[in-house]
Amino acid sequence: MKPLVLIYWIRLALGLLAGLISAFVATMSNEASFTAFLNGITTALLVYLLSYYILKAKFATKVEKQSKIMTMGIFMYFLAWAVFFILFYSFLKPPVVV
Repeated sequence: MKPLVLIYWIRLALGLLAGLISAFVATMSNEASFTAFLNGITTALLVYLLSYYILKAKFATKVEKQSKIMTMGIFMYFLAWAVFFILFYSFLKPPVVV
């Protein structure tokens, strides 16, 4: 498998994992929904940046343009994160019925 294709699929899997971690972080705090969402975004960005440095160390010599490591799969990562964050958050913190 080509390195950029592998990076794409790794980013997709990390988006799913970041959605799960973000949902747990968001439900741990008893704050407003917007603050929980900001905590989730912060967690997702942290996972993305850490994955960039790990992937850069692994694939630096295998990719011709270093900037491709940062941009490959970025849309799919955040799309997967958003979908799984909403899914896991809704399961972990169901709405309150009054």
